[in-house]
Amino acid sequence: MGKKGKEKKKGRGAEKTAAKMEKKVSKRSRKEEAVVVPQRGGQLWIFGGEFASPDGEQFYHYKDLWVLHLATKMWEQVRSTGGPSGRSGHRMVAWKRQLILFGGFHESARDYVYYSDVYAFSLDTFTWSKLCPVGPGPTARSGCQMSVTPQGSIVIYGGYSKQRVRKDVDRGTQHSDMFLLKHEEGGEGRWVWTRIHPSGVKPSPRSGFAVAVAPNHQILLFGGVCDTEEEESLEGVFFNDLFFYDATRNRWFTGQLKGPKLEKKRRRRGGAEEHTDADGHEHGPAGAPEPLEVVKEVVAEDGTIVTIKQVLRAPSPVGPSPSKDEDGVLESSSPRIEPCPRSSAMVAVKHGLLFVYGGMFEAGDRQVTLNDLYCLDLHRMEEWKALVEMDPKTQEWLEETDSEEDSSSAKGPEGGDDDQDEDSEESEEEEEEEEEGATAPRGGTWAAV
Repeated sequence: MGKKGKEKKKGRGAEKTAAKMEKKVSKRSRKEEAVVVPQRGGQLWIFGGEFASPDGEQFYHYKDLWVLHLATKMWEQVRSTGGPSGRSGHRMVAWKRQLILFGGFHESARDYVYYSDVYAFSLDTFTWSKLCPVGPGPTARSGCQMSVTPQGSIVIYGGYSKQRVRKDVDRGTQHSDMFLLKHEEGGEGRWVWTRIHPSGVKPSPRSGFAVAVAPNHQILLFGGVCDTEEEESLEGVFFNDLFFYDATRNRWFTGQLKGPKLEKKRRRRGGAEEHTDADGHEHGPAGAPEPLEVVKEVVAEDGTIVTIKQVLRAPSPVGPSPSKDEDGVLESSSPRIEPCPRSSAMVAVKHGLLFVYGGMFEAGDRQVTLNDLYCLDLHRMEEWKALVEMDPKTQEWLEETDSEEDSSSAKGPEGGDDDQDEDSEESEEEEEEEEEGATAPRGGTWAAV
């Protein structure tokens, strides 16, 4: 009797651990999507998203559409029927004079669903229409890459989804396949899916990566996280690498940094080169530089100290050997500055400069939200520059509860059936009509693409 009870308790513990792991992974795919268009002095459009309490027990998916007029910095809610159901983790891009939306997921206290549907919103008529592309398309997913190619097609890469394997146990999948969504001219709105197999070095399977468009119209991918699931544990490997997709050649390649170049005087002693740094310290013969371990400590409000360790490799010599002139151009032997590995970062490209802001990574069971800002010149590809370093004093830990109670009993908004939510949403919208010019959209974080 005791043994049977012990096995039952162990089984419940495994199910509980699996549920916590899945909650952690799915959180990384919940970033809402925003799109910037040049109309009327610049506009930022955002659809849907979700509300989620810190303990994860209360959540609600929205299906409203908002626009921020950048000239006046005023929000406006745009009401149009026939649009996508409430969701988060979807992706949206500007294509000609339309917004094209794909995928996402909806989760309630009882069940969840991932989407593979495609919708278009006209910026001329302010109306939604559901697209029905032909051909084999991507399976249902959220958190994927979605970008417009120079040829006018829309590329979909990667993403995340989960499926139920048994009661209270789900299995997550990090996708690494790639598709093109193409509009056929003269086909009266006919869209076609095509699966593609790019050459080159493509990113390893991951989710939570950030996407932007490089100056040469190549698609840029930064960072992300890949999870390794054990029997009752989940370890996330975070990335800070950079990849580019060339749609013209249908090829992936890595973003290799050349390293900074500084003018320095060289002195030879006994036939061996020695270098003098800015502090006047002399270094031995030039050779393979030693990696540097950077340690940062983040102090929580409760006094807990989380140690963050990152090993930085100094840039290796590139190109021909330096000349024997007294004044030569040598690569710096100082450690390379770069963003620490992370997922869900915000990225933007302006005048050939890539900006990376924030994101998150995990230290044990804690999730650390970053607020640093880095910059990289995509034309030179030499080095990252830290514009704003992470301030540990701004970190706030939001503890999760281990309650096994059904989240449907919690107060506040929760994810439910869209038909049941319709009446409550309409009543809320009526109350907000008089304030829509100065009200921001509901939901979580958002990013301009």
